[in-house]
Amino acid sequence: MKTPVPDYLNHVLSACHDNKKGALADYIPELASVNPDKLGLALSTVDGTIYSAGDDDVEFTMQSLSKPFAYALAIKELGLKQVLEKVGVEPSGEAFNQISLEKERNIPKNPMINSGAITTHSLIPAKKTVSRAEQLRRFLSGLAGRELSFDEQVYNSEIKTAFRNMSIGYMLRTVGVLDEDPKEIVHGYIKQCAIKVTVKDLAVITSILANGGVHPKTGKRMLDRALVRQLLSVMLTCGMYDAAGDWLTTVGIPAKSGVAGGIIGVLPGQVGIAVFSPKIDEHGNSVRGVRIFENLSHDMGLHLMEGTPSAQTILQSRYTVGKKNNVVVYELRGVLQFTESEMLLRILQDEPEGKSTIILDLTNLTLMHDVGARMLFEGVDRLKQDGHKVLVVDSEGLLDKDQLKGRKRVVVTEELEKFLEKYE
Repeated sequence: MKTPVPDYLNHVLSACHDNKKGALADYIPELASVNPDKLGLALSTVDGTIYSAGDDDVEFTMQSLSKPFAYALAIKELGLKQVLEKVGVEPSGEAFNQISLEKERNIPKNPMINSGAITTHSLIPAKKTVSRAEQLRRFLSGLAGRELSFDEQVYNSEIKTAFRNMSIGYMLRTVGVLDEDPKEIVHGYIKQCAIKVTVKDLAVITSILANGGVHPKTGKRMLDRALVRQLLSVMLTCGMYDAAGDWLTTVGIPAKSGVAGGIIGVLPGQVGIAVFSPKIDEHGNSVRGVRIFENLSHDMGLHLMEGTPSAQTILQSRYTVGKKNNVVVYELRGVLQFTESEMLLRILQDEPEGKSTIILDLTNLTLMHDVGARMLFEGVDRLKQDGHKVLVVDSEGLLDKDQLKGRKRVVVTEELEKFLEKYE
């Protein structure tokens, strides 16, 4: 069988495709000419599996999606304490390009608004032969696993209309936050915003964040765990600007948006998500991207406040019985929410087509999330389509009536081994 996750992602895109609201970021001339209909989605798991749909290979500029990673690089190089002396962590409740500072310390309120991002860019240690933007490009390339590049056309276009950012730069220099020429810093910041990515690149990067800073495929630690926690915390409270409160209550996933139409989200221990759709709302957030995140959060139970500890594996054991070894038993354990369900479906897709009997034993599960039940029975249906007979053993009554939705389950009153003797 094939896991239904890609089909679900395509379904989400279809449900949001006809939303024509929002407008292109036409205050950056080059972004005013992009195709407004592009729509891409990618999802990564903590073991490094990437699912994607739609325009998943289309490159677009990161814009403000670069802000959290510049923040991460500054902390990595200087330490959190030194960065906090220049940039706060308080939500501003203001637009991303608001010209404002903390009243008491005269520093930017957080690294996600432009004043904080320009300051953060200046904190990346200067090198004679490598610009700060180039340092960030190399850093992001290492996380993405491929060489990223700059979009020079977007960069040059944005430079021509960077009057507000230049005003912010000179304000920061006036109050002593910047120690260098504001023009050089602002131009460097705009250059970092012109780094090109796809949603699949961002899914790889967010899988590292979801996995606590460890690359899920190589096992190499890319970022310190405490740094990841700091980064995701600031993304949760400040990443969606003056829409952060609405985002937290409806979506509940640490996230960051960019005016080119990208949004990334990271649910620690579970998933990384990246979307791309160019039309943005009054907050600077992708209209269709926001809707996609709302659907994903609702459908898959991904809201942070619903989170339960995720298991490293859902499969306790797999064994065969019967004279012809044609009965396959999967003993599951722990909790079954999206992460574990995806893992189980990926294991089940390795079952070859045939007429064997497959038994899914839920006895040792302690919790079944609604999305876990939906994905479990989707797997059951697909195994049946492949010719298998499938039995779901739920002796403890873990599945409730709403999760069953008329489907059948088997209750075994004796030891499972005795139940299976009929197949010998």
